[in-house]
Amino acid sequence: MVREQYTTVTEGFHLERPESQPVYKIGIYGWRKRCLYLFVLLLLTTLILNLALTIWILKVMWFSPIGMGHLHVTADGLRLEGESEFLFPLYAKEIRSRVDSSLLLQSTQNVTVNARNSEGEVTGRVKVGAQMVEVQSQHFQVSSEAGKPLFTAEEQGIVVGTGRLRVTGPEGAIFEHSVETPLVRADPFQDLRLESPTRSLSMDAPRGVHVKARAGKMEALSQMDIILQSSDGVVVLHAETVALLQLKQGTRGPSGSSHGFYEMCVCPDGKLYLSMAGEATTCEEHSHICL
Repeated sequence: MVREQYTTVTEGFHLERPESQPVYKIGIYGWRKRCLYLFVLLLLTTLILNLALTIWILKVMWFSPIGMGHLHVTADGLRLEGESEFLFPLYAKEIRSRVDSSLLLQSTQNVTVNARNSEGEVTGRVKVGAQMVEVQSQHFQVSSEAGKPLFTAEEQGIVVGTGRLRVTGPEGAIFEHSVETPLVRADPFQDLRLESPTRSLSMDAPRGVHVKARAGKMEALSQMDIILQSSDGVVVLHAETVALLQLKQGTRGPSGSSHGFYEMCVCPDGKLYLSMAGEATTCEEHSHICL
């Protein structure tokens, strides 16, 4: 580069200009100039690559004004189409599926749904694992489509709101404590069995206990005693035939004219025994059975 020199003179003044002056060149020359051009070219190439990579990411991730890919941002929240995989916990106020499809939650380990209060404490939990389904809450309720409670469980007790509770297991139902119900009935043509293997079985009702066998027989088996007790009324055995088997019998009397008839006798403690019938009562002759 050549630096131009300008000289200002006044009118009437003659300035002698030297014949030769040294000229100094300024600028970038040689290898410095080539490095500068190379740096600018490298910077321009990096800028173009970044722009192309950004456009490629936007294209691959399906970025759009309404969301990213199958994830759409709406006024009500986020809408996700198709299947999604979450590697970390998901926090949401409401999760629901489309009207024409079902909601599927799937995990290789377990699926846990927690409800927390304002302080972050867990107030309710539903955990679906490989071995069991665990529900942790103060009050658990299953309702029908109309909102009627079908099953309610809490610390005070369990309430079944349906008109009928049906147990189809071959071993029946096992209750460790008392059960309150107005009716216990077996399926048609099936036997109904109430038993207590190691304890006693008690049936209480304020207005009476009715035991009916409409198409079969009724059996009451016990290793010890079977007690029928009525505090204010009587115990009535109403049937065409009442059979008392394996009663003790007294020895044949001296008359020997009973013709195969027996007389039923009662001990003071309520024990029954048979005595050969005679012209008069023979219970006193065999009262030694009561001893």
